[in-house]
Parts: sequence; structure tokens; C-alpha cells
Amino acid sequence: MLYKKETSTRLVMLTSLVLIGLNLRPSMAAIGPILSTIRGEIPLSFTMVSLLTMLPVFAMGIAMFVGIRLGDKIGEHRLITYSLLLISMATAFRYYAQSASDLLVTAVIAGIGIALTQAVIPKIIKSRFSHSIELYMGVYVTAIMGGAALSASASPYLVESSSDWQFALSIWGALAIVALISWFSVKRYVGDNLKNSQDIDKSSSFLTNPRAWLLGIFFGLGTSAYTCVLAWLPPYYFDLGWASKESGLILAFLTSVEVIAGLTIPAIASRNKDRRGILVLLLVCIITGFSGLIMKPEEYALIWASLLGLGIGGLFPMSLIVTMDHVDNPTQAGKLTAFVQGIGYMIAAMSPLVAGYIKDSSSSFTSAWLILAAVAVAMLFMAQRFKPKNYQLHFKSASAQA
Repeated sequence: MLYKKETSTRLVMLTSLVLIGLNLRPSMAAIGPILSTIRGEIPLSFTMVSLLTMLPVFAMGIAMFVGIRLGDKIGEHRLITYSLLLISMATAFRYYAQSASDLLVTAVIAGIGIALTQAVIPKIIKSRFSHSIELYMGVYVTAIMGGAALSASASPYLVESSSDWQFALSIWGALAIVALISWFSVKRYVGDNLKNSQDIDKSSSFLTNPRAWLLGIFFGLGTSAYTCVLAWLPPYYFDLGWASKESGLILAFLTSVEVIAGLTIPAIASRNKDRRGILVLLLVCIITGFSGLIMKPEEYALIWASLLGLGIGGLFPMSLIVTMDHVDNPTQAGKLTAFVQGIGYMIAAMSPLVAGYIKDSSSSFTSAWLILAAVAVAMLFMAQRFKPKNYQLHFKSASAQA
């Protein structure tokens, strides 16, 4: 009977995590595939378009630093509830968008909601399901990728059927309401976990920790590939002569591979605490994928999309899992993960902006793909420093606080 109850709890929690994860990318991923339609009504330079990805990602980085503390003060369940409401309202408001500023404001508000959610979820997983971290993180991150795939593939068809790009962007707000209903059903499993103000540790203690910065930079550089592909892969293929639906489907295919990678890579990695071999393999996939986009973008488009999807989709959860490996205490692991994501997202926010500027200056994304390939090469050397036997040495103070 107890086993059945535990199984039921796992299924309910996993379902809720999937629904939450599905909401964390559509506000950004839905724009690229229908960009040509939007630009037909709203004059946007590629640099301005890049802000639609850059600003929410940067807002995500800033909000990460306050997410854990807010969760401690008002409760983790309540914080995610408010965050889902922010995402839903910001996304739904796009139905009335008439200008670039409307799109930018809703992007930033949605980004804040996304960040607050992403700051708290790893801590919840580490504290409530410590024996199944790879499973829960894999499912949660896979759902994030799935939300991107779903919105990227569906948005061009929504525009075609409704003749209304505002509708195609705003309809995803309904998905957040579904997640909100599901989230209320797991409150008894999650709880609010309130803390007194004097018990709340400040994540700023990581500011002087070199390993925390290394983890943050590693996460940020890896996520740069994701944000740039999310923003610019469909316009890249549109420039090569592909139709909007086709360019959207190539992004949907890539993110579908990310979904598979997000599920399988953490499961494979769970067999060995030394994650460096997996990280190297994923980075090689990314390097090869970007190199293919430069040299033979159309001839082997599905191969390059598969390699990028495998590399990016696996690297995202593995970066977070490696971060959580460093600290045993769930509270400190949550704070470290929030710090790493905060630094990382602010770094990753620059990627689509730089690529947009390159496109406006040179009329090509080739240099952007080359830069991202070179970044992945540098990350190969960074990954070698993640030796499990040294993890605890870098966070002695965090262990002492536990």
C-alpha cells in the first residue's frame, strides 16, 4: 500500500513538473518561426528582434538571484503559483500587441516568471526527491525543451489557420493555466517550506567562490548556444529560401531531439558520478552541428539539427546536475543552482543580441555560428575541471552551514 502511495505521489509530481516545464519557453520559441509575419506589420531590425530573446533571458538571470530568497519568505509553492500567473498574463496580453514595445514588455514579464520558477524547482527536486535527482531533473528539463518544440512547430500553423500572429503568440497563456491547476494538486507534497528571515542564507556568499563562477560561466556559455539557436535558426533558414513553416519545423525538430536528449542523457550519466565524459561528447556534438550550419546548412540540415539538439538538450540538464553534485545539502544546492543560473542566463542573454548585430552588419549568421563553435571548444577544457573528488573542497563553507 505504501509503495502504491509513493508511486502515485511520483506520478502526480512528475506530471506537474512536465506541465510547468512546458510553459518555460513558448514565450520565446514561438516568435522565430513567425518572425517574417510579425515584421510585415511591425518594423523590426534584427538587433531589435534579438531583444525579444535577450531581455527575457537577462531578466531571468537577474530574477534568479532573488528567486530562492523569495521562495524562503513567501513559500515555494506560492512563489511558483505567482510565477505561472505572470507567465500566463504576459503571454495572453500579446493578443493586443501592436508595437515592438508591447512585445518587449511582455517578454520581460514572462522572463521574470520563468526565472522565479526555474530558481525554485531544482531546490524542490533536491530536497524532496534526493534519490531520483536525475529522473526528476531529466523529466523537468525535457518538458522545457518540449514546450519550445511544441510552440515552434505549432505557431506557423496557428498563424495560417487564424490569419492572426497575435493569436498564435497569446494562445500559449492558456497552457500556464493548465499548469497552475496541476500545481495546486501537488501542494500537499511540496508545501511552502517557509523560513524565518534570520534563517535565510544569502546566495551572495557564492560571489567570492571561484568554482561557483566557473559553474555559472560554463552553464551560461552552453545556454548561449540554446538561446541563439532558439532566436535565429528559423530566420537563418528563411533567408536561405525556406518557407516559414519549414524553418519553424527545423527548430521544432531540433528541440524534439533536445527532448529525447534531456530524458536519456541524465539517465545514462546517473551510472557514473564523473560526468566529464558525457560533457565532452555533448560539446563535440555542438561543435560539429555549428560547423555543419556554416559549411553545408541545407544539404544535411536534419543531421546538423540532430547533433545540435543532442548536444544542447543534454548539456542543459547535465550542467545543472553537475552543479547540484557539488553540494549535498538541498538548501545550499538550491542556492548554488540559482546563483549558477543567474550568472549563466545573463551571459546567455548576450548571444542572440550579438548574433542579431552580426546579421544587421553582415547580412549573415555565419560568423555567429563560428563564434558559438569556438566557445564550445573552450568549454571542452573547462569540463575537465569537474572532478567529483574535488567537489566538496570548493564548498567547505556551504557544508559547514548545513
